[in-house]
Amino acid sequence: MKFAITVDDETKESIPTEPKDANKSNYYKVTATCDNGIKAEWDYNAWNLKVEDIQKGTKCKLAFNSTLTEADYKNYIDAGVAYRRNTYRGKDITSKLKDGSLFTEIESGHFDDIFVGDYITSSSGQKDLSNKTVVWLIADLDNYLYTGDGGIVLNKHHATIIPAIPLMKASMNSTNTTVGGYAGSEMVGYEVDENGKATQEKKEEGGTLDTVLSKYIEPDFGASNPSGDKQNHIIEYRNIITVQVDKTRTNRFGLTDGTSSNFEWYNRKLDFMSEMNVYGGIIWSSSGRDIGIDNMQYAIFQLKPGFRDSYGTYRFHYWLKDVAKMNNFAYSDAYGVSGVYGANGLIGVRPRFLIG
Repeated sequence: MKFAITVDDETKESIPTEPKDANKSNYYKVTATCDNGIKAEWDYNAWNLKVEDIQKGTKCKLAFNSTLTEADYKNYIDAGVAYRRNTYRGKDITSKLKDGSLFTEIESGHFDDIFVGDYITSSSGQKDLSNKTVVWLIADLDNYLYTGDGGIVLNKHHATIIPAIPLMKASMNSTNTTVGGYAGSEMVGYEVDENGKATQEKKEEGGTLDTVLSKYIEPDFGASNPSGDKQNHIIEYRNIITVQVDKTRTNRFGLTDGTSSNFEWYNRKLDFMSEMNVYGGIIWSSSGRDIGIDNMQYAIFQLKPGFRDSYGTYRFHYWLKDVAKMNNFAYSDAYGVSGVYGANGLIGVRPRFLIG
């Protein structure tokens, strides 16, 4: 390609490296035109040119004019983030984890070259249920921004990550009960008192998700991540999770055999997805107490619905966080069915977590 570049109507040899002229108060408004009818658009988030159907010898004109206000520039950035959230790309961005640009691009809030569906191959060597190296998917961008209560309000830009395939199999409760709700399950691991209510105290051995965090997630995104920056990029957040189940209340089965009846705010680093996150609606979740901040569908499941229960040719079941009734939690079935499963069943562990 050949470029003709002007900056405030003066011919230049190179593109400005920053969106704002150091000598002026406004940002650059960029106009891009190419010959042969080729469509070109300036990407303000990545600060580069997007060209469709490029041909050899294409000539483009780029005009940078200091006419954008800060508010106008922010509108372009916000539009770019929306574009990235609503575009499935499926690109391997593992190199960004290794050189650290993954985190700087997220922290900027621009998500320069990160799209929903992009993936990272784990460097830890851990295997998933298909006995292949774990693959992490970008499930959404900034979808939990400004959630939380007085304990922690999440004001950090972030990417929501899920494993492409469940990491392992485990039961929610080996005793086949939902007493203590999601918080009191063996998966989450909080103590349950004599009234069947989960407390804020962890069991001595913790929960299965604690093991998942240390074994699978921290090696890639914690302080020992491959970038070598020695920073923990796993974001702690606040979430409402269920702590008690009333076995006399009517659930979505129309039966009086268990409904989530109480919840509390907890500091969390990872959780199972809710039915809302996966399907965009409630199917068997017993009450609004099951949902918390997990009240919207992830972009990846809107753009690639097949990722709900499959990746490549591999199909799988996995737990969701929602209590369905006294002995069942909701789960996502390998055949596209929204189901419930006995709490003592052994099915997939597919948590989500946030990085930034």
